[in-house]
Amino acid sequence: MRVVKNYLYNAFYQIFILLVPLVTTPYLSRVLGPTGVGINAYTNSVIQYFILFGSIGVNLYGNRQIAYVRESRQELTKSFYEIFFMRFLTILLSSLAFLIFFLLTSRYHVYYLAQFVSLVAAAFDISWFFMGVENFAVTVLRNLTVKIVTLISIFVFIKSESDLGLYILILSLSLLFGNLTLFPSLRRYIGRLSLHQLNIKRHLVPSLALFIPQIATQVYLVVNKTMLGSMMSVQAAGYFDQSDKIIKMVLAIVTATGTVMLPHVANAFANGERDKTRDYLYGSFSFVSAVAFPMFFGLIAVASKFVPLFFTNRFRAVIPLMTIEASVILLIAWSNAIGRQYLLPTQQTKAYTMSVTFGAITNIIINIPLIMSWGAVGAMVATVFSEVMVTGYQLWVIRKQISVNKLFVDTGKYLLAGLLMFVVVKIMDWQLATSWMVLVLEVIVGMIVYGFMLVILRAEIIQKAIHLVKR
Repeated sequence: MRVVKNYLYNAFYQIFILLVPLVTTPYLSRVLGPTGVGINAYTNSVIQYFILFGSIGVNLYGNRQIAYVRESRQELTKSFYEIFFMRFLTILLSSLAFLIFFLLTSRYHVYYLAQFVSLVAAAFDISWFFMGVENFAVTVLRNLTVKIVTLISIFVFIKSESDLGLYILILSLSLLFGNLTLFPSLRRYIGRLSLHQLNIKRHLVPSLALFIPQIATQVYLVVNKTMLGSMMSVQAAGYFDQSDKIIKMVLAIVTATGTVMLPHVANAFANGERDKTRDYLYGSFSFVSAVAFPMFFGLIAVASKFVPLFFTNRFRAVIPLMTIEASVILLIAWSNAIGRQYLLPTQQTKAYTMSVTFGAITNIIINIPLIMSWGAVGAMVATVFSEVMVTGYQLWVIRKQISVNKLFVDTGKYLLAGLLMFVVVKIMDWQLATSWMVLVLEVIVGMIVYGFMLVILRAEIIQKAIHLVKR
């Protein structure tokens, strides 16, 4: 029950941190237009590289390391301060690098300065600590007020295209204040520590080991927008970004298990419970598959109605992008279960690194010709293909450690249920008019059809859900 509770907390948290841009996107699409949205997407993609290099893998490493030592208050205190100060120093170095970049660049100065606040905010991000001690409630509750204030601020202050810089600043400040509000909750877990007791160096190498896969991951998450903005136009980057926002929102629900299970599996692995770690993988893989299939098929089915309703007709170019990108929901769900919930907590960092590196290299190699030929559509195809490489490699790595048949035991049932759901929803989509009421109806009918099919097919996840409710 603790894992389920933490999953629900983290799922809510992941959705909530995306909720502000999601709720404001229809409004901002109308106010800022494709150009404003594109400039934000492009400049944000650039600042993400500095945040990445400043963070040096702490989000993953800190989560895992805290999970290893959380039984000892003294070790917990020592590890927290060492990791926190290490990241603070590296963010400082990254800020100096950004200053050099800022002086050399010739455009978007105001927007880059507003984005820079996000880099400062990263220095005070300690969410990895609370994830390591499996306290997900605090990250949800502490950020709730900040996000609501952000939401109100956007609707109050953002009125025209000229307010783009202010919009970016509001989002950046929300990250900073949200991170700062977590610090008071630390007193429950850690005590005081003298500076001479710190040994920051011992965390540097293992953190860098996890930093390498994060570099690769960031490449095929952000480089598409950077390349589109440089090679095509900021509008193309904006179309890509709008599709990506919706996919990321859906993925937040699916991949929330990754953050929850990493410390859980790491703790079991540290205690020598090898069979338990494999059982966690089987259960988690089945769960994310059951959730990912209907989201994958459902998004494809309703994209033609959803995009003009949500983004306006000025963003109709997003429809084919979203249809193509929907497949990564399933691919990332699988790679998240294998990579973050099994490879990382069982200290198979090299295999995880290789998988995302292959994905990044694939993306870079095919991105240029595909973008030149098909623009944003080409970038999206490259994204999907890179995810295929990541998931495929991870499955190949673990093939002798686990039972692949057991891993995919109910996948056929999820696929069949998802396909039937898609057919039903798509027929409705063709026959009915375009309106929010019809769209909501299609989603509800799709959920009913999918759930009903899982019951008919006797999927194991339904039996587990019934057993959990009875408990």
